[in-house]
Amino acid sequence: MRRFVPNGLARAAVRFKPASFAGTFVALMMSALIVSACGILLETGVRASVPPERYAKAPVVAAADQYARFVTGSGDSRSESADPLPDTARVDAALADKVARVSGVEAAVADFTFPVRQGDGLLTGHGWGSHAFTGAVLTSGDAPRAGEVVLAASAEGADVGDTVTLETAAGRADFRVSGLAKAGSGDASGVAIAWFSDARSPALAGHPGKADAIAVLAKGGTDADALAVRVKKALAGSGAEVHTGDARGAVEDHGLGYAKEMLTGLGGSFGGIAATVAVFTASGTVALSVAQRAREFALLRAVGATPRQIRRAVAAEAVLVAPLAGLVGCLPGIGLAHWWFGQLKDRGAIPGAVDLQVSWIPLVVAVGTGLLTALAAGWAAGRRPSKIKPGQALAEASVERLRPGVIRILLGLGALVGGGFLTVVAARSAGDDAANAALGVVMLFMLAVALLGPLVARLCAALFGLALRAGDASASLAAANSRTNARRLASAITPIVLAMAFASTLVFMHTSESHVSAQQLRAGVTADHVVTDPAGLSIDAAARAAARAPGVDAAVGLLETQVPVPVGSGGDRWLQGSPTQGISGSGEQLAKVQDLDVRDGSLARIGTDRIAIDKTLATSAKVGVGDKLPLYLPDGSRTKPEVVAVYGRGLGLAAVTMDRASLAPHVTSPFDSTLLIRGGTAKALAPLGDVTDASGYAVEQNTDRELNAWANYTMAAVLGGFAAVAAANTLVMTVLDRRRELGTLRLIGSTRRQVMRMLRWEGLLVATAGIALGTAIAAATLIPMMRGLTGEGPYVPPLIYAAFAGGAVVLGLVAVTLPARAALRG
Repeated sequence: MRRFVPNGLARAAVRFKPASFAGTFVALMMSALIVSACGILLETGVRASVPPERYAKAPVVAAADQYARFVTGSGDSRSESADPLPDTARVDAALADKVARVSGVEAAVADFTFPVRQGDGLLTGHGWGSHAFTGAVLTSGDAPRAGEVVLAASAEGADVGDTVTLETAAGRADFRVSGLAKAGSGDASGVAIAWFSDARSPALAGHPGKADAIAVLAKGGTDADALAVRVKKALAGSGAEVHTGDARGAVEDHGLGYAKEMLTGLGGSFGGIAATVAVFTASGTVALSVAQRAREFALLRAVGATPRQIRRAVAAEAVLVAPLAGLVGCLPGIGLAHWWFGQLKDRGAIPGAVDLQVSWIPLVVAVGTGLLTALAAGWAAGRRPSKIKPGQALAEASVERLRPGVIRILLGLGALVGGGFLTVVAARSAGDDAANAALGVVMLFMLAVALLGPLVARLCAALFGLALRAGDASASLAAANSRTNARRLASAITPIVLAMAFASTLVFMHTSESHVSAQQLRAGVTADHVVTDPAGLSIDAAARAAARAPGVDAAVGLLETQVPVPVGSGGDRWLQGSPTQGISGSGEQLAKVQDLDVRDGSLARIGTDRIAIDKTLATSAKVGVGDKLPLYLPDGSRTKPEVVAVYGRGLGLAAVTMDRASLAPHVTSPFDSTLLIRGGTAKALAPLGDVTDASGYAVEQNTDRELNAWANYTMAAVLGGFAAVAAANTLVMTVLDRRRELGTLRLIGSTRRQVMRMLRWEGLLVATAGIALGTAIAAATLIPMMRGLTGEGPYVPPLIYAAFAGGAVVLGLVAVTLPARAALRG
């Protein structure tokens, strides 16, 4: 470690070259900000848990696995993925009797939770047996039997002995109110509850013989962990999993699985990209800082400094600056993680009981990453000045080398060829395959720009300099400066390319998907009226509309959910959550209210074990009409229906269309979300729910999709903002390092105004080159990606693109003008 201890040479360099080290400090600080924020989100995703509420008094809970397990490969290449299920997987209710016979068990209660409609309101149904662990108590009347219900004591307009009409998965029926009860601490607050007999609850829930979970109550003095071991042994082979502690909270709150997946995705996948960009940019800034002191290193070599002393000085400078920059960057990084986490929680993506986990691990990683980046970049940049002869070092410090090293050129060309190859792969792929390949495109092209930076900058200077040479003396001088100092120009261009490429890719990916989705939705919904209800529509809403509303030609209810479908090819396969609609009518009726743009097969054949799918999903899953498509139903049940039709509007409508009867037993809510009607009048349909036309429905659906755009825009802001700060930082460093050059221009007669105009032309050239290269990389990424995902080219709103380009130009001009004024004053 002695070689890294800051020596007098390093401390003097920091003291006499403050601008260079300030730029390095800012770059390393921003790198630590990004790495620490993403690391905190990743750690939270790994460690997130929800304390049990409903099962707080049940020390052991048995439930089905709430993940879809997908195995690929075999032998040493075998791997298994686990994706959260869209709905609740259930266990055999009869297992409660088996658990009740285990030593130390006081009681084993099969638990049921299901939606119940009462008029226009929505209740939550439970089995009465759950009162044993939730604490619900009767205030009057008796426990419910078949055909009876216990309502909350706070319910208005109902008393013991009254008859109420309720609607469940079993249909609409009258129930006698056998009692009134006060909800317990384990029951959800602010929710109207109805308790039914345990014997009838599975059928009322729509899942005969199944329970959501089995709550195990222990006898006094029984150790929970020991009891869990005995229960697990008793349930071996049943498919049920045994949970204790906070793991019980995950059983009752299935949103935790999606939250963990999203947080690990943000912190891992996006965090990996963001960290790579941050480290990449910071290393470039460190290298620029070292390169700016090539003259000083050459003089040191001329007066006798050894190569080892030069390398040690560079390493010591990194040790002096990087840890402090990392610590300072971690503070706003923690703030960014808190803000990001809070926004996700406010939007319902994360359960309210989950807390942000902030430990020392991501902070140490952030600081350590910055230190290693500074050491590696400093070593690479200082390697040549430290090892060449003093005279050669002085010569190279005076005149910039014409081209990068051979190894750097070969690596850059390799990245360029790799990016081109992945562009072709993305163009020939569909769905997520195209998206995954396109991610490699943007990363490889960015790497190529960085490695071939001086050559790219010299080319840009030659092209854009043609216009500048036609201008006045300041413009011509700016063009000459840019050609002569290509390395300096490349350092300034690269961050702008980063900002433009990543922001454009993330934002225009969403605008393209939304544009095509909105077009498909508008063209696909051909119904005259669309009926919706926040509580869900009555199970017989379609039949009532067809029977009672005059003039109705077709009425089809849609039960909407998701099904995980294996996609990909070979060993690279994964589960893709596909939006699914279960239709209450026939395929012929559906065609009257929804135009799915059928490309092959017929919707008329949709029925038991027969489905229709979108063409993009068909391509990704490698299936066509007549093939069997393996998939997981929302509760994890596996099935392999036949594909009877392939259609083209799955992005705007649903990727999978199946009959409702096959889907309903595998979801929690049996109530349709949407009813599409051909014919009739809005007035006659009003009793069924909220009535609108096709265009109004399209607006509502697009509004929901716009809410999902927030994640993309936030990621674009984080990456684009970081790259913008890095670009401004680099430009400021390059201008302040040119004090001697600017002073010479003033001494030979140039006016202050002429010098400022020259610098503004240079800033404009940097911004224009960065915009052009960033746009080219974004286009190379988006065109094949969108062709694979939507079948169309990217949709780029002109105003948004103009804002990006205008922001880059303003950034370039401001980052040049402000430090130039300070330099000229000096």
